[in-house]
Amino acid sequence: MASSKRLEPKELNPEERIKSFDEVNLGYTEQEAVEEASRCIQCKNPLCVSGCPVNIDIPCFIKEIKEEKFENALKTIKKTNNLPAVCGRVCPQEKQCEIKCILGKKGDPLNIGKLERFASEYESNDKNKDISKLKESVAVVGSGPAGLTCAADLAEIGYSVTIFEALHKPGGVMIYGIPEFRLPNNIVFKEINNIKNMGVKIETNHLIGRTIEISDLLKEYNAVFIGCGAGLPKFMDIPGEHLNHVYSANEFLTRINLMEAHLEHSPTPVKIGRKVVVVGGGNVAMDSARTARRLGADVTVIYRRTGIEMPARVEEVKHAQEEGVHFMMLTSPMSVLGDKEVSGIRCIQMSLGEEDESGRRKPIQIEGSNFNISCDQVIMAIGQGSNPLIAKSSKLKHDIRGNIIIDENMMTSLAGVFAGGDIIGGNSTVIGAMGDAKKAAQAVDAYIRKEKFI
Repeated sequence: MASSKRLEPKELNPEERIKSFDEVNLGYTEQEAVEEASRCIQCKNPLCVSGCPVNIDIPCFIKEIKEEKFENALKTIKKTNNLPAVCGRVCPQEKQCEIKCILGKKGDPLNIGKLERFASEYESNDKNKDISKLKESVAVVGSGPAGLTCAADLAEIGYSVTIFEALHKPGGVMIYGIPEFRLPNNIVFKEINNIKNMGVKIETNHLIGRTIEISDLLKEYNAVFIGCGAGLPKFMDIPGEHLNHVYSANEFLTRINLMEAHLEHSPTPVKIGRKVVVVGGGNVAMDSARTARRLGADVTVIYRRTGIEMPARVEEVKHAQEEGVHFMMLTSPMSVLGDKEVSGIRCIQMSLGEEDESGRRKPIQIEGSNFNISCDQVIMAIGQGSNPLIAKSSKLKHDIRGNIIIDENMMTSLAGVFAGGDIIGGNSTVIGAMGDAKKAAQAVDAYIRKEKFI
């Protein structure tokens, strides 16, 4: 009979981990992985697979781990997922595959994400199989999860694929947006190299819509896939947001993760706050808060609802609390205080009313409950939108938020140009973007072959 309690991997001690950017979760040992995999009851009709946006054969790879066939487990995962080491670390399995696990009915669901991460470490030394090359080629815009996935799937079919990345390093949000204590860069680059070994080329420092237009790509390539993510910061439009040392989470994390702006040798140093307030309740807010803690700051997260409504992963909130991040729930900023630089933030207490369109209870201001928090840095982590640069320069149809509009075949308003991931719907998850990209790759193939769309 399967154990009702799941096994969690060991983690770095909180007092140690806030002194570095070392990965917090240490992963399973072989013995621990086999023990956890043995909890799987191998359902006849596994619901977990339907919860995975890329349809990994979860029961199969779990069974292979149980039987200590670790390389086989990875091969099973990679039939539909080219970024298992990434997904095993950052995907919200608790809201996808694990929430559908039958074991969760009477106990803890299987720790599918951590088992996927474990399997990802068993990359074989086998050379990539020979792929018959087609004469057609495809351009991919963006080297984040969507772009890499679409490129890998198309390369597997036989197309010559070139990825165009705006930044000086590939990886997209996995490199600039997710701190190394959650997702180490060497893990991302290893996954990228595996895709490059399939013949995919990556051209960095190419900002599509500025250095190259989509129309130029269509002259050279048979189709284009746009998967450049959503990197346009959002602000609250409150007084004081113009002050020095108010950052968007996007800028703060990019400058720390990608540009090492917190180090002495950095040509573009970032403010290291002593008392930092992070506004927001998602994973990006947790990443910002935990990063600021590692830079020596006293950090407070303010969120206008309660912990129950907080969209961040439970694991990330737990880690933040362990690392000394303070939380002020039912709190919303009214203005940022200061002359030229931040000296504090004025807030108001909230209560929760009826559910809104998001399904969460709507926060309502409590009149006369205003109060100030002293701080010297504010990080706004309230989401980000799609950069309209590509859509406008290429005259692609897009909505008022800048999201590119696609049809049922992932095609934009311009024939031969497809899109997926955050650029078509605002914020998404790594695995959600990958699911879009896999659909788009099939549609691109059908388009080039002039076959009926799926």
